[in-house]
Amino acid sequence: MGWSPEQIAGRLAREQGGTVISHESIYRFIYHRSAQKDYWHRLLPRARHRRGRLGKRGGSPVDRIRDRVPVSQRPSEAGTRKQAGHWEADLMLFSRYGQAVLVTHERRSRFTRITRQPNKAARPVLDSLLGQFRHLPPAIRRSVTFDNGTEFALHHQLKSRLGIETFFCDPHAPWQKGGVENAICRLRRFLPRKSDLASITQEQLDELVAKYNNTPRKCLNFKTPAELFSEQVKHVALQV
Repeated sequence: MGWSPEQIAGRLAREQGGTVISHESIYRFIYHRSAQKDYWHRLLPRARHRRGRLGKRGGSPVDRIRDRVPVSQRPSEAGTRKQAGHWEADLMLFSRYGQAVLVTHERRSRFTRITRQPNKAARPVLDSLLGQFRHLPPAIRRSVTFDNGTEFALHHQLKSRLGIETFFCDPHAPWQKGGVENAICRLRRFLPRKSDLASITQEQLDELVAKYNNTPRKCLNFKTPAELFSEQVKHVALQV
């Protein structure tokens, strides 16, 4: 199912009311089997032959982005993830020229959406953002944080049309929108860069993101992003 040992162990503990097995035990067994040439590490989400972290690079010029507001001015509630409605967005690119999907990620619940893009141009990216956000209540669409790609150059229309505040990472600092970066990394398990989007239907993309949103997360006490996002929307609806 693409779950990590930590997600498996955490969800079991949540469902059974106590520890069933530790994620470290699962990892040890997997790498023991790999040492025996069974290569069980290939069953892990990233199929790494050893554990560890990789660095990231990125960033874009800022000169052509009108009304750009730096992430340092973003409300503190967004940084702490304690308030619903603060999002991050980025394009997920592929090897074939022009192929991309727009990924939006709600910081508190880790709920994620993806929309196929015809290209990297700013207008269709804006249209997709408007389409994703216009049906959400204002309390669930407070702000969006971007990197400095020119595909987000029309960001100011989100504020004028929907009242959404927009913020941008510092140059060469994509970790300042680490939620969507992490989401893209996880989606790459099912949509590697070499994928041909022309051969993938919208139904398959919908199934993929549903699988992502229904995977338990340690940072959510092993709730799923879909569960917490649904709770947030219901809470807002009850307050109206």
